[in-house]
Amino acid sequence: MKIGVLLSGSGVYDGAEIHESVLTLLALDMMGVSYFCIAPDKPQHHVINHLTGEEMAEKRNVLVEAARIARGNITPLSQVSAKDMDGLVMPGGFGVAKNFTAWAFEGAAGEIDADVKRLIQELVAKHKPIAALCMSPTTLAKALEGTGLAAKLSVGTTAAPSPYDIAAISEGMRSIGVNAVMCAIDEVVADDAHNIVTTPCYMMEGSIAQVYAGIQKTIAKLVEMVALHIES
Repeated sequence: MKIGVLLSGSGVYDGAEIHESVLTLLALDMMGVSYFCIAPDKPQHHVINHLTGEEMAEKRNVLVEAARIARGNITPLSQVSAKDMDGLVMPGGFGVAKNFTAWAFEGAAGEIDADVKRLIQELVAKHKPIAALCMSPTTLAKALEGTGLAAKLSVGTTAAPSPYDIAAISEGMRSIGVNAVMCAIDEVVADDAHNIVTTPCYMMEGSIAQVYAGIQKTIAKLVEMVALHIES
């Protein structure tokens, strides 16, 4: 079993959420699952000073930044296809809504990176499982837009505190054809019909332990889905 981990940079405000990314790698390793990291080789939308929250006047590359998390062991997305993996995990962070799509600026109407869309659609066509954390279900929604696949996805719940507008993001996903449902920080939403599992992570207010609990459950479900797919 080999799982791809798709990163959108390094750092919550302009790339991949580092806690979610590292905890994903830890959960995979703890389950004895082989993985490899991938990222688009492209300029990231902008660079944010994570101390002040202000935009910085410099340019960075998504692949180069993601290599920080991967300890340099990372493959450009353009060189990867669905045949190279049994499943995919997409950690969250603003990078998925800035470097994978334009959701952070244009909502559901924004474009999606062509290579990201290609890989997701290849995996879906081959029924290979996908796990999407935090904000990354919006990237899945964009990749599935127009396919008629009303996948069940979640970015969180309106029943608990969140720093983000869960209702609006969920409605945005519904507007492009997916079934957005509610989910607590340490729980998962499994769409067995489409081999997709999602969890909110830091879309909700909570501790790193709660985030890890959700990631552990997500990876366990992903591994279960992959095993069933390999057997079929």
